[in-house]
Amino acid sequence: MAINLQKGQRENINAPKFTIGLGWDTNQSTGFDFDLDASVFMLGDNKKLVTDEHFVFYNNLRSPDGAVEHTGDNLTGAGDGDDEQLRVDLSKIDPRVKEICIVVTIHEAENRRQNFGQVRNSFVRIFDSATEHEILKYELEEDFSIETAVEFGRIYQREGTWRFEAVGAGMKGGLQDYLNKYN
Repeated sequence: MAINLQKGQRENINAPKFTIGLGWDTNQSTGFDFDLDASVFMLGDNKKLVTDEHFVFYNNLRSPDGAVEHTGDNLTGAGDGDDEQLRVDLSKIDPRVKEICIVVTIHEAENRRQNFGQVRNSFVRIFDSATEHEILKYELEEDFSIETAVEFGRIYQREGTWRFEAVGAGMKGGLQDYLNKYN
């Protein structure tokens, strides 16, 4: 049975290979599709990208070490279950990487007048890639009425163990705010 986390909770990840599934629904129409994009920032001890190529998103689907792979961009978020997925293999991870931040942004949010207040049922889950057994899940319950980017969670290494933290922190400057923060 999966562990359902609350904001700020942490849990060990014992599976070396797992998939991060992200999902969401929209609750309002703005005349445009909601194109939400999952991204991963692979950070070193200094809380900055190890290299530019350690930013994994729809235009860079794989980290240089092969440890993180984005399975592709869902342009509408239609359907049930995961809207986007990221495969992770911790056995391949660059030793300089100490943290993996999982961020979801709204593509062209300003032009489309969209924000996370118009999004509901948002979640991040981690499941074992081999067995598809769900390890943990975090459902975002906050109302992000002005934010166009949200850090859903982070995976970090502490004393040789990889852990997941449910973050749920938003920014209103979209993906650029996170690029500025982690670059």
